[in-house]
Amino acid sequence: MSHGHAHGHGHDDHGGSNKKIGLLIAILALLLSFAEMGNKLSENESIAKNLEASNFWSFFQAKTIRRTAIQVAAEEMQVTVTSITDPASKAKAEAQIKKWTDTAARYESEPETGEGRKELAARAKVAEQRRDFTKARAHVFEYASALLQIAIVIASTAVITGLMAMAFGAIALGFGGIGLMAIAIWAPMALHFGH
Repeated sequence: MSHGHAHGHGHDDHGGSNKKIGLLIAILALLLSFAEMGNKLSENESIAKNLEASNFWSFFQAKTIRRTAIQVAAEEMQVTVTSITDPASKAKAEAQIKKWTDTAARYESEPETGEGRKELAARAKVAEQRRDFTKARAHVFEYASALLQIAIVIASTAVITGLMAMAFGAIALGFGGIGLMAIAIWAPMALHFGH
């Protein structure tokens, strides 16, 4: 009889525990959705920054080709100008050399537009840094998602088995997932997952 009473009492505890574990699963699922959203947003930004960096480097290469062509033309004309005897033709050639030299200098650095080679390289590097940062963030969010998914499975198993140790394990994994999400938001480069 006392066995039946203990069993009944245990059953009531088990029902209360199941409600608490159900709440735990709901919280873990909510956290999982945030981790998945953070991962997706980070992946999208990483792709956008990769394209931006690629565009800047393409523009940089185009400027380099144009600058080289203009420099070669200026150098060739500089050799030719020494043999020109007509003062008007010589002045015209020297003016063209100066124009090409100025254009080549502008292609090298143009701070007012940000479209000189120097500025384009700097902009490309900033985009690459942001790409690497968001890629690292996505990786950390992936690991947070994995921990939270495992926590949900363990918590679900706790409902079936009634083993509270599994629920505590799920809580610990949940806190691990929260910790990884915090790292993903504020310091993803601190962890080098996926590199």
